[in-house]
Amino acid sequence: MFKKILACLDGSKFAEQILPYAAEQAARFDSELVLLCVLSTLDLPIAAGIGSQEYVKKQIQAEEGIKAYLKGLAEEVSPGRDVRLETLVVDGTVGAHIVSYAEENGIDLIAIATHGQGGVKRLAFGSVTDYVLRNSAIPMLVIRPIAGDK
Repeated sequence: MFKKILACLDGSKFAEQILPYAAEQAARFDSELVLLCVLSTLDLPIAAGIGSQEYVKKQIQAEEGIKAYLKGLAEEVSPGRDVRLETLVVDGTVGAHIVSYAEENGIDLIAIATHGQGGVKRLAFGSVTDYVLRNSAIPMLVIRPIAGDK
């Protein structure tokens, strides 16, 4: 049923709680599991202007750190399971990149954890999960993780 599953991660333990669910679905359906982390340039400290050497250096360091993080997660997910894994880091707006990547790469299921923020935080920062729900026709597996593991 699902040939390719996209697990969306943000570097938090909270978001990682989607992995057992995504890996189980991938194992059951003999699917490829893609671990995706979107590196938002807005997340990088801008001590210097965009395009400066310092900015580029920080961006490269952040991307290398995320690649290592995803590689470690891939090693944790695969033991005992015959799951084909791919890891990917992209740069840009988180929700928009999840939707575009899923649509352009034949993703059959998007797996994501919602942070469950409400009120002012949600108004100020929005919700990536809500954005993906509203802007993609691809089926989604959404969980609200246990609050203690942020």
